[in-house]
Amino acid sequence: MLTVANMLSQKGNVVYSVTSTIMVYDALKIMGEKNIGALLVIENDILTGILSERDYARKVVLQGKNSRETTVGEIMTANVITVAPSDSIDTCMSIMSNKHIRHLPVLNNNQVAGIISISDVVTAIIQSQQETIDYLKSYITQ
Repeated sequence: MLTVANMLSQKGNVVYSVTSTIMVYDALKIMGEKNIGALLVIENDILTGILSERDYARKVVLQGKNSRETTVGEIMTANVITVAPSDSIDTCMSIMSNKHIRHLPVLNNNQVAGIISISDVVTAIIQSQQETIDYLKSYITQ
């Protein structure tokens, strides 16, 4: 069974974060520079929220706010759904599908250990299926 820990060991556990007091515009610049779709919001080493492209689109653009005058804290998602390193990839896929989210922070003993995206999960599932296919082909041809 593939786990979040397996995914992080291949992907890495680099996490980009901001505080809730920075302006949305500055957070968006970071997201663009790092080519990522979400930033964790961390205050004093504690995960307090997540800012995604969806938050920006729905809570700034559609509401006519200005990203240079709006803080991350005003639009971030505060009730963050997280996973643990021991959770399975199937669990992650289920959470992401059912909750309609694209990013899951990984917490280990209440400390941020990484973040996984829907792309990471899909890639891991495809890789696992390919390994199964290769194994079955090998088994059949022996």
